[in-house]
Amino acid sequence: MSWIYLIVAGLLEIGWPVGLKMAQTPGTRLVGVAMAVVFIVASGFFLYLAQKQIPIGTAYAVWTGIGAAGTFLVGVLFYQDPATLLRVSGVLLIVSGVVLLKIA
Repeated sequence: MSWIYLIVAGLLEIGWPVGLKMAQTPGTRLVGVAMAVVFIVASGFFLYLAQKQIPIGTAYAVWTGIGAAGTFLVGVLFYQDPATLLRVSGVLLIVSGVVLLKIA
C-alpha cells in the first residue's frame, strides 16, 4: 500500500507547479494559488503515509521524480514547453533512476 501512496503523492506533486503557473495569469491568480496549496498539502500527506514503510531517501527520490517528469509532460502538452532531445533525455534519466530505486 505504501507504494500506492507514494505514486499518488508523486502524481499530486504535479498539481502545485501547475497551480503556480495558473497563478501567473491575472484571471486565475487566486484559483492557481489555492490549487497549489491544496496539491502541496495533499501530496505531502501521501508522502507522509508512504514513508511509514519506504525509506526516506527512496520515497523522496521517487516522489520528486514522478513530480518532475509529470510536470515536464504537462508543460510540453499544455504550455508549449520545448521537447528537445536533451530535455526528453534528461527526463528519461530521471524516470530510469526512479525505476532503479523501485527495483532495488
